[in-house]
Formats: sequence, structure tokens, C-alpha cells
Amino acid sequence: QVAAATTALTKAMVDGDRSTLEKLAAEELSYGHSSGHIDDKKEFVEKIASGSSDFLSIDLSDQTILISGKTAIVRHILKGKTQDKGKAPADIHLRIILVWQKQGGQWKLLARQAVKIT
Repeated sequence: QVAAATTALTKAMVDGDRSTLEKLAAEELSYGHSSGHIDDKKEFVEKIASGSSDFLSIDLSDQTILISGKTAIVRHILKGKTQDKGKAPADIHLRIILVWQKQGGQWKLLARQAVKIT
């Protein structure tokens, strides 16, 4: 279920799917970018759905999942291409940690942090 939620999140980020992003993100979401900026749920969803933060592609590798009770920690490597509004396309290479929490029988993204791989 956690792997499926991670896959659904990745697809929703590429597709800019507001409805799925709203459904998967916890109200308490803390979404950390590799730049150091942190979004709350509203800012995260709006940036992706509006295209101001636009993922053209995302490929994940080396994924691990650790579940402890109602908490799951997912780590992976993200390679992708972005084209944020007003910027040229850019390749990204990030190490990601996602923290999922089971809320009401559904896995919700509670936290995310990205670190650039150089």
C-alpha cells in the first residue's frame, strides 16, 4: 500500500493532478525542497497543480520502505526533468525521504525532504 501511494504521488506530481495530490497529502504536510524551502499542503498542491513547479518526468530508483506501526519511511533516488514557470528545463538528481502516516485507513504523506546529489 505504501509503494502504491508513492507511485500514485509520483504520477500525480507529473500530471499536475490536484485531486490526487489533495487526497494523498496530510493536512499537516511539511514538504521540504532541496533548496531549503518548505511548503505546507496548500502551497505544495498549488505549485504542482498550477504548473509553477512542473515535473516533466520523474524516475525513482533504489527505493526502500520501512513500516513501523502507522508510520512508513520511504527513501529513494529521484532523477527527473523540471520546467518551472519562467525557467528553462532542468535535470534534477535528488535523494528523497518520504514519511507516510496511516490516517483513517489511508496512507497520507506527512513529510518529504529532498537533498541534491552532486
